[in-house]
Amino acid sequence: MTKLSTLVTLRQRSLCAIFTEDQKDTSVELAFKYAVYRINKDKDLLPNTTLVYDIQYVPRDDSFRTSKKACRQMEFGVQAIFGPSDPVLGAHIQSICEALDVPHLEARIDFEPFSKELSINLHPSQELMNKAFRDLMTYLNWTKVAIIYEEDYGIPFLGGNNFFPCDLQYSNLLSFAHGLFKLQELVKAPDSAKTEMYIRQAGPTSYRQVLREVRHKEIFKLIVDTNPRHIHHFFRAILQLQMNDYRYHYMFTTFDLETLDLEDFKYNSVNITSFRIVDVDNKKVQDTLGIMENFQPIGHAILNRSGVIQAEPALIFDSVYVFAKGLSAMESGHTIKPTNLSCDLEKPWDDGLSLYNYIDAVAGLQGLTGNIEFNEGKRSNFKMDLLKLKKEEIKKVGHWTSSGGINITDPNAFYEKNTPNITLVVMTREEKPYVMVKKDTNLTGNARFEGFCIDLLKSIAGQVQFDYVIRLVPDHMYGVYDPETKEWNGIVKELKEKRADLAVASMTINYARESVIDFTKPFMNLGIGILFKMPTSQPTRLFSFMNPLAIEIWLYVLAAYMLVSFTLFVMARFSPYEWNNPHPCHQDSDVVENQFSVSNSFWFITGTFLRQGSGLNPKATSTRIVGGIWWFFTLIIISSYTANLAAFLTVERMITPIETAQDLADQTEISYGTLEGGSTMTFFRDSKIEIYQKMWRIMENRLPSVFVSTYEEGIQKVLEGNYAFLMESTMIDYAVQRDCNLTQIGGLLDSKGYGIATPKGSPWRDKISLAILELQEKGVIQILYDRWWKNTGDVCTRDDKSKESKANALGVENIGGVFVVLLCGLALAILVAILEFCWNSKKNAQTDRQSLCSEMAEELRFAVRCHGSRQRPALRRSCTRCSPATTYVPAALDLPHLNGDGLVLPMTDLKKSPINYEIDT
Repeated sequence: MTKLSTLVTLRQRSLCAIFTEDQKDTSVELAFKYAVYRINKDKDLLPNTTLVYDIQYVPRDDSFRTSKKACRQMEFGVQAIFGPSDPVLGAHIQSICEALDVPHLEARIDFEPFSKELSINLHPSQELMNKAFRDLMTYLNWTKVAIIYEEDYGIPFLGGNNFFPCDLQYSNLLSFAHGLFKLQELVKAPDSAKTEMYIRQAGPTSYRQVLREVRHKEIFKLIVDTNPRHIHHFFRAILQLQMNDYRYHYMFTTFDLETLDLEDFKYNSVNITSFRIVDVDNKKVQDTLGIMENFQPIGHAILNRSGVIQAEPALIFDSVYVFAKGLSAMESGHTIKPTNLSCDLEKPWDDGLSLYNYIDAVAGLQGLTGNIEFNEGKRSNFKMDLLKLKKEEIKKVGHWTSSGGINITDPNAFYEKNTPNITLVVMTREEKPYVMVKKDTNLTGNARFEGFCIDLLKSIAGQVQFDYVIRLVPDHMYGVYDPETKEWNGIVKELKEKRADLAVASMTINYARESVIDFTKPFMNLGIGILFKMPTSQPTRLFSFMNPLAIEIWLYVLAAYMLVSFTLFVMARFSPYEWNNPHPCHQDSDVVENQFSVSNSFWFITGTFLRQGSGLNPKATSTRIVGGIWWFFTLIIISSYTANLAAFLTVERMITPIETAQDLADQTEISYGTLEGGSTMTFFRDSKIEIYQKMWRIMENRLPSVFVSTYEEGIQKVLEGNYAFLMESTMIDYAVQRDCNLTQIGGLLDSKGYGIATPKGSPWRDKISLAILELQEKGVIQILYDRWWKNTGDVCTRDDKSKESKANALGVENIGGVFVVLLCGLALAILVAILEFCWNSKKNAQTDRQSLCSEMAEELRFAVRCHGSRQRPALRRSCTRCSPATTYVPAALDLPHLNGDGLVLPMTDLKKSPINYEIDT
């Protein structure tokens, strides 16, 4: 640059622009050059003045060299310095300009809360930016917000990597003094409602970690202040964590949203908003941009591929015009005397303050960034357009002004009544017949899947109106909580970490899962059942004829046989009416006989039991009662046996080693298990019922492991034999209908339901629940069930025998009453026998002229003499009161008798004596 003395005669005004080295030959530098070029060419603002400039490049982290270069420019008599945009370097340049009264024009965000002398900043002030963000948050009713700012860029005085949760009232003022968002302004509002705000510092290497923390805290509203050079790293982190769906709303502080590559965010309704400072709707601005685009080659370098200029080049461009406008106003009434200045002497420029005042008084200038006005060097009375990514493109949906606040021109952009084009990520697991992958390898996307859940999802999506993308869970698990690692796996983990919006599968609703995720109303009810191999036919046995009666019945019949036979024998000996003359033709025979000896008693009972005659007929009332009650007993037993024998001969007998869960728990030969990582496994693990706790301990300690990874593996183990699979009843129903070798044992162990899972707080849960209820009422779900369970063409046909009820052996509970009747009959017979014995003893006592007790004792002694003859002699008794020719039998054989000489003879001598003795009473 030439010395000032030579420039004054040419009426040239010197400008200096300081850019960082990374801005060399960029759109910022080119915009500065192009603005000077247009002003010198058009001559509208400065008809008699030419602007000349010098550009200096400085390192971003070298404030000393920057200051030296600025002081060097002061020695050449520059009238204004532009830049740099770096906040640290800009502060140093500002202090030099303030000391020497040289106007300093900036186009950067200003972190200083107070006004600075001789500084003209075209970037909206911090206070007004905070107000704009606050107005938009109020309109959108954000109550839980995360603020992510970049290190050494957004909030330089909030250092460290700690997460700062702030539960703030709108009326509170936070004293995080120097920050991009100056929180006391950002969250201030007239209402007393609360907002929960999380502030986190991040950089390109920590974006993913910070976003993961935000997602874990279930925050869906984010204000992002990142360096535009690193924005692509932030976008990549969003995609990696799948935080790019309709639930999330990102508000970026950059003015250059249109220049960003948002291709990956256009098709899933993610909410992205930002303000724009460039007023593209202004006709003058459009003409300027059109001229710039046609200007080769600088025009194409300033504008991006879409023909949109970035905010910083636009602000630099306008700052040159602002300087020219103020310079023109000052030259019209004053003579400017440029002076070579020195940083060492610190002697200010005489005309510098006046020039600053003229620049600060600029008003009505329409630049690329709209209306340009200042208040003490800060931008005022400007307008910012509100942009939103909407329907695959960025559109203007409103604007903000410092006087009128936020004005939304397209409310549907934020609150759409219908939600088309919303694509939800649906997580599932392959399981017949719920979700199956088609064998056709040419199919892609959702067309690859079929099954009950796929049809159900299609019906629900049509009612609720959303699109979906089906994905299989990576670890092929439904989701179980691991007490050791304290983490979930499977589908539950995917929903907890917000990698999926829905989970449509045969997923059971239980307490553990409901505590971390949400479920809709159940679309299917079920329970835990026992799948077992169909029992085989019973082999023919030699003594199978005994099957109609249980073994205990046979033992009771044998005991009854012995008891009745012995009772008949004893009562026949006690009863006097069972002693008869064995020779009816010899009326004078002295011998009487009892037909019911031990052998005859057993033979009589045997004959009647087998429905055959025995030739023996009881005569006494007591013995007849025994015979009658025994005949009744045999009638019932034989009839029952015959009837049940017919059932055993016509029904195929099946062997079923287990009938219930109790049978499983009480044996060790048959192993049993569940699906690993499923709700059935959780049911047994967490159950408080003793039998289920016992089963869980056995399953957990059984080696090799009884748990299987898939239902198919469990069914295969059942078919191999000696294994019972505990699974859900719907799956048992599906398996049993397709394999006739399988059957369900017992009833259901519990009751539960399948539901569609969503993350906690998902807005889709209630909508889907209503859709499920409607589909149930219309019978659509039942139709789908019949289609995939019964009408698939692979249902097996079972034999009719399998449907017949099998014959069971008769037990005590069936015919035990007949034994009670038998015992009651025997008791009655014994009572009658006792009465007969007593009555006969009384008669004989009167005849023998002895006491009743002695008579009964004699009769009793003979009755209990088991080794005695079944015959005994008859003793004739003659008396005047008796009938003629009547012979009376003494009551006992051991009574003393008289011989012809009046001597007493023993009983044994009576057989030898040919003389008949008569006792004359």
